[in-house]
Amino acid sequence: MVRVHVGQPSPPGGGVVECKANQAPGKGVASMKILSGTSNRPLAERIAAYVGMELGAVDINRFPDGETFVKIRDNIRGRDVFIVQSVCKQPNEMLMELLVMIDAARRASARRITAVLPYFGYARQDRKDQPRVPITAKLVANLLVAAGANRMLTVDLHAQQIQGFFDIPVDHLYASPAIVKYLRELELGNPLVVSPDTGGVKAAYAYSKMLGTGLAIVAKQRIGLDVEAFSVVGDVKGKDVIMVDDMATTCGTLCAAANLLVEHGASSIRAAVTHATVTPQGVERLRQSPVKELVVTDTVPLGETGNLPVTVLSVGDLLGEAVLRIHNDQSVSSLFNP
Repeated sequence: MVRVHVGQPSPPGGGVVECKANQAPGKGVASMKILSGTSNRPLAERIAAYVGMELGAVDINRFPDGETFVKIRDNIRGRDVFIVQSVCKQPNEMLMELLVMIDAARRASARRITAVLPYFGYARQDRKDQPRVPITAKLVANLLVAAGANRMLTVDLHAQQIQGFFDIPVDHLYASPAIVKYLRELELGNPLVVSPDTGGVKAAYAYSKMLGTGLAIVAKQRIGLDVEAFSVVGDVKGKDVIMVDDMATTCGTLCAAANLLVEHGASSIRAAVTHATVTPQGVERLRQSPVKELVVTDTVPLGETGNLPVTVLSVGDLLGEAVLRIHNDQSVSSLFNP
């Protein structure tokens, strides 16, 4: 069961976003163009609708041997071009598609090209933690710049320091305003934010401050591809637990943490995840876990979830507002302040 919430998210910290209706006159949308790859067209359409325009016409095909071919059908000479593409599902295909689109826009004399990656794939490979392994996040950053991107717009990077991999401006937005707004509407009786691992403590702390709750942490250890949670720091007994993370794929971390939290007396458990790159294995794990609800955003298209209770929150308006502000050379800082 999937519920979709579409609407403008509340601003970070509960302040007032200077929305498009209240902005000073800018350059107008006539001098910009929004294009979409094939990875997440519904989100691109929501962004374009917020801006007040239709998506640009692009032909994306594959040669018989699998090569990607792109043709931008609209005239973009001198335009401010935004290319929306999440590097997910088939990340190698989607990344190559994005690079080819950027190159096509550059050779079509676009004035400026902004790569809009709601989900930045390969972000988990952001450091050399073993001998003879790559730092693929840096490689992807280099490829985007080499293809011709002038700036990047993204949501909830796996590690914030990835911004430093780029030699172009990066606007890093957070999905927390949309997620926090929804969680507040649930009016949970005794809420508590929990980080399912030590790596997510900083993000979990930010959520706990916005929701006005306490914070607990689950410590874990990895054994091969599986995860074994082994301790809880904090009191979760009788609490309505909200586990927060930036992404979930096989859901091993979330489910192991959820089982441990139940053992420690948690009353109910929900998981709030920005990027739902959930595999069929992850869906099955969640079905068998005590997780009552999975709250995600539409940065990644959600696959088949069956009867799993999932709520999808849209970040289309948030990205649309950022696109307008970038185009009009206005401040984006109020949108990515956690």
